[in-house]
Amino acid sequence: MTIIRTVGRVALASLTVATLLGVSACSSGSVSSESGGTGAATAAAEDFSSIIPEGDIVEASKKLVDDSLNASTGFTPSADGPKAQKPGAKIAYVGGDLTNGGVNAIATGLQEAAAVMGWTVDVYDGKASAQGRTTAINQAIAAKSDAIILGGSDPTESASSIKQAADAGIPVIGWHAGADTGPGNGLFTNVSTDPLQVSQLAAAYAVADSDGKAGVAIFTDGQYPIAVKKADAMKAYIEACSGCSVLSYNDSPIAEASQRMPGLISNLLQEQGDKLTYLLAINGNYFGGAQQALRAAGKDPAGTPKSVAAGDGDPAELQRIRSVDYQSATVAEPLVLEAWQLIDETNRAFAGADPSTFVPAPGLITVKNVPTGDVFDPDSGYRDVFTKVWGK
Repeated sequence: MTIIRTVGRVALASLTVATLLGVSACSSGSVSSESGGTGAATAAAEDFSSIIPEGDIVEASKKLVDDSLNASTGFTPSADGPKAQKPGAKIAYVGGDLTNGGVNAIATGLQEAAAVMGWTVDVYDGKASAQGRTTAINQAIAAKSDAIILGGSDPTESASSIKQAADAGIPVIGWHAGADTGPGNGLFTNVSTDPLQVSQLAAAYAVADSDGKAGVAIFTDGQYPIAVKKADAMKAYIEACSGCSVLSYNDSPIAEASQRMPGLISNLLQEQGDKLTYLLAINGNYFGGAQQALRAAGKDPAGTPKSVAAGDGDPAELQRIRSVDYQSATVAEPLVLEAWQLIDETNRAFAGADPSTFVPAPGLITVKNVPTGDVFDPDSGYRDVFTKVWGK
């Protein structure tokens, strides 16, 4: 039986099973304004040509969207790996910001997967600040955790703490910890979908849905490299669509979305008027904050500007999509699958094995295929695969 102990504040989301899937991938536009925050990197800083379709980008985007909505692959992990290690191991989960639905859902998924192992899980809240995250990691080390899982934080800001953990023989595994999947930055590995694939699909939805005429505002959080990478990739995709335009690129903290977004959206509506037809954000929290301003402006919940997230697909997002309430789509992470993968990667670290090379696919979710439950959970049999690998 697994015990999940919470250190600091946390409200663990309940998870329900559902099925679905995704992947995918616009015209040259212009950035007429940049507002908020510390100023994230621009799309020119990295080559995103790999996600730009050749030929007619509008038709290619429509195919990408259609293929994703109807796909069912990319969710089955490798059937190879070490048997279960370290009975009774104590795992620390350091959530970068437990008000973030995806970070929180991973905590619950870890509980489910760890129950199979008989491990315990302690949850630490990074409280959406660099100091909070570093303090939480240090607390996990002091508690003599057998392994630490970082959720939704930049490992470079906590490099000294991660090294301290390594020196103490404590492996550190990441979820959305940095911009790339796999080993690096002192992590045994970093579990995530491909951020460029997520961005491609979110931007492709706007291009396809608008028939190549999208006027877009983009929202990111410059303190997270993965968030900047996603936003810059979406910007590059939209700018590749000749009839589309990037009207605004905004760097604003996710944790302050409910406070900042009403004002940001009100200003954008005043500045751009009907030219603003899509809001693209790296996390659905931005759209919870946008609702107030959109309602105050008398905007149709099913109309423009349409909100599309390249984030996690948390329960609040799915409910907005299901209710047609100021969110049209999200590119969801298979969060429970990723939590099980995190436990598997931890087990590999304990066994002295290499990390897996599995990178799960994201899933485009719209009102056409939104799950009835609280999370995007593809029916790929991954639980049975992992359980068999572990010999449980």
